[in-house]
Amino acid sequence: MLALLSATTLVLVAGVPWMLPAAAGGTNLKSPQNVDVYIIDDTFILRWNRSRPSVRNVTFSADYQILENGAWLQLPGCQSVASTECNFSSVKLNVYEEIKLRIRAEEGNNTSPWRYVDSFTLFEKAQIGPPKVHLEAEDKAIIVNISPPGTKDGGMWASDSSGFIYSLDIWKNSSSGERKTKTVYSRDKIYELSPETTYCLKVRARLLPRKTGAYSPVYCIKTAVENKLPPPENIQVEAKNQTYILKWDYAQENVTFYAQWLHAYLKKIPGDNSGKWKQIPNCKNVRTTQCVFPKNTFHKGIYLIRVRASDGNTTSVWSHEEKFDTQLQITLFPPVITMKPTNNASLRVYISAPGESENKPVNHLYPLIYEIVFWENTSNAERKILEKRTDFTFPQLKPLTVYCVKVRALIQDERWNKSSVFSDILCEKTKPGNTSKTWLIAGVCAALFSIPVVIYVMKLLFRCISYVFFPSSKPPSTIDEYFSEQPLRNLLLFTSEELTERCFIIENTNTITAVEETNQTDGEHKKYSSQTSQDSGNYSNEDESTGSKFSEEFLHQETE
Repeated sequence: MLALLSATTLVLVAGVPWMLPAAAGGTNLKSPQNVDVYIIDDTFILRWNRSRPSVRNVTFSADYQILENGAWLQLPGCQSVASTECNFSSVKLNVYEEIKLRIRAEEGNNTSPWRYVDSFTLFEKAQIGPPKVHLEAEDKAIIVNISPPGTKDGGMWASDSSGFIYSLDIWKNSSSGERKTKTVYSRDKIYELSPETTYCLKVRARLLPRKTGAYSPVYCIKTAVENKLPPPENIQVEAKNQTYILKWDYAQENVTFYAQWLHAYLKKIPGDNSGKWKQIPNCKNVRTTQCVFPKNTFHKGIYLIRVRASDGNTTSVWSHEEKFDTQLQITLFPPVITMKPTNNASLRVYISAPGESENKPVNHLYPLIYEIVFWENTSNAERKILEKRTDFTFPQLKPLTVYCVKVRALIQDERWNKSSVFSDILCEKTKPGNTSKTWLIAGVCAALFSIPVVIYVMKLLFRCISYVFFPSSKPPSTIDEYFSEQPLRNLLLFTSEELTERCFIIENTNTITAVEETNQTDGEHKKYSSQTSQDSGNYSNEDESTGSKFSEEFLHQETE
């Protein structure tokens, strides 16, 4: 009996570790493993793995949290789910908002710890699904209609539906068919096919910069019997003054033509745009292979143009849709140039941007470069350079030489090659170089230094001439002692007045008084002039006798 009780007790005790965890709150349930989110277009799937595959009575529930709000909410479609995935597409969330998910296992009242999923946005996780494709056959073309990925009212690609780029792979339905890949619009046409031939294709969508979708299923279709009237080919548009000229090629005669246009951006909008084509003015029932219509038909933008032929009973299919950009169809006029000589024998060139047909400058619309042809007027050797600047210099040319230049404008764009005609030839003569200037400065300096030398030499020469031809008349030194107050050179001067005479009156031997006789007045001068020559002689004799007496007495006084 004791042995039986002991065995029973052992069994109960051994069962305690298995029963207690459940009674204590279900800690024996483990969280789901490998939880991940899969989003394709507008379908949101949450998937995970069971921690114990043998347990079948476990369900799973998930919550979500918008990080800006902070509160955890039950995730619709993911409550008490018995499988290992759930669809929560019904939840209305902003695809650009950051959210967080968590999930746990449940068994009755027992629950596992939460398993969290790192925060993400629905748009980051989303993958582009395969688009739907509808085909229409012509004799040498297939019309492709592509529905964008996602549902019509879905929010995942609502703002990007017109941004999809579709890549199409097409091939003949044969083992040797070569596959070709083309980029197409949501409604487009594949040209240059063979009549009555089966073609297969598949399409996938891309969303720049880095999302690429899955391919659609393969679709096949057979082209129709060849039409009796082929469509026009080689569609071209040329600009001339205030008009556009639409041209095409066609082999048959006695047919009329119709031309239509469509805004190119409409091609990017999903749906049928066949009813949005418009007739081009002056291009209806045309019997020639061209038509002319005014430029104001189109505003600036990109358009599509198509043409078809008709002989009354039969109408051809539309031609290839030719893209037409009004900004590329311009008449580029030659630029205007100005050239001025500068120092150091250089020429500076100024270029004015060319205008288009309305004489408006085009350098702000198109990246322009200029081809400059430059040559010496007396030579045929030309120099060609390409320049983006409108102000540049040809340095270090030959001094006092005539150079000529002509310029044309080129539109720098990979899409097309357009240039203007050359401008008028402009010629200009260079200025003297540094050598001539140096000689000029040296000559001026030499002249400035030579002027004082010349003046000095002229002065010496003048003195020599004066000494030879005009010697000075100075009296002897014995006489000059008494006449030092009146230089002898004054005797050579001719004046209107008579010179003053100095006389000496001797009153006695001790005193000599100098008496100065001044010139007589004009009246007395006339009086003396009227005297006879005898009076004059007496006067002179008296002076001489007086002077003689004076000299004798003066000498006698000196000896004493």
